[in-house]
Amino acid sequence: MFGSLLVASVMVTVTVTIHYFGLVLLLKLLRERPRHERRSVLFSQGTAIFFIVFCLMALHTTEIWLYAGLYHLAGALPDLETALYFSISSFTTVGYGDIILAPHWRIIGAIESANGLLLFGWSTAFLTTTTAQLSTLDHNWLQGAGKDRTT
Repeated sequence: MFGSLLVASVMVTVTVTIHYFGLVLLLKLLRERPRHERRSVLFSQGTAIFFIVFCLMALHTTEIWLYAGLYHLAGALPDLETALYFSISSFTTVGYGDIILAPHWRIIGAIESANGLLLFGWSTAFLTTTTAQLSTLDHNWLQGAGKDRTT
């Protein structure tokens, strides 16, 4: 049991670290995005949100593959496809239950679900916050861009 907890703790540490640095890099890229006066605000915001969502999916996919790799390389599941399917089901907390880990691996599967739940929550908060920030930064489309607002 302690070995499983140690492996699960390492996996949580690795995935949280990947997620953190992925979000930091994503923020850096968003802050450096070019702002063109002639480009539609809606198009600019839409492109940024599209980019954010795909980057978040890439982060989650990487984290899922790490768990799948662990299950496969450790021999916990018979093949990579089964390991990936189980990891997706666990990480997204769907948990179909059609594939069951051996008793000494079950703790890792359960912790993967908790880890996925938290990382998806973190991603949702990030997406909500950045979308709101994009709207705040580009709010001048409501007031008419380029008009003198001192009157």
